[in-house]
Amino acid sequence: MKNALALRMRTCWAGFKAVVVFTAIAIAYTLMMVGIGQLGFPSQANGSMIANGEGEVVGSSLIGQPFTDANGRALPQYFQSRPSAAGDGYDASASGATNKGHQDEELIASVEERRAAIAEREGVDVDDVPADAVTASASGLDPHISPEYAAIQVERVAEARGLGVGQVEELVRLNTTGRGLGFIGEPVVNVVTLNLALDELA
Repeated sequence: MKNALALRMRTCWAGFKAVVVFTAIAIAYTLMMVGIGQLGFPSQANGSMIANGEGEVVGSSLIGQPFTDANGRALPQYFQSRPSAAGDGYDASASGATNKGHQDEELIASVEERRAAIAEREGVDVDDVPADAVTASASGLDPHISPEYAAIQVERVAEARGLGVGQVEELVRLNTTGRGLGFIGEPVVNVVTLNLALDELA
């Protein structure tokens, strides 16, 4: 009886020590990762937040924003983001895509409607409207558009702001990220940082 009790106590003590050791390791690992993040990558570790010239945080460079009026109409002085299927638009708590197939009639109709509206707004042919202008990203939160979509918006934004086309094109270039490692993915333009840069010119 005593041997059985002693064995049980030793087993419980061994289990307790294991819990303490592994808890300490988990805490140390977490603190180490947080420390590395804060020291080596402070911006990314804190959400890649961006601020205006007055130091006011206006968003994250990783999450898109709508640049429309209260009725959902595009504001002419801003580059427009791609559509979002996340809640009311770029709602991080509702991240996701529409999950509609490419033959879904409602999706096809909405894409054609968007393409026609964008072509009219930008003064280009319907065939010149790129795919990312009329379709949402998988997350619904993507702040990026293709250089092709940015290019067809340059003249409108320049006219609305009284800027030279070349000046706006230069801002687009400065807010364009190339392929990862030189060969992964495609170049993209960050609409959030681009529009912030435009506002900073005023």
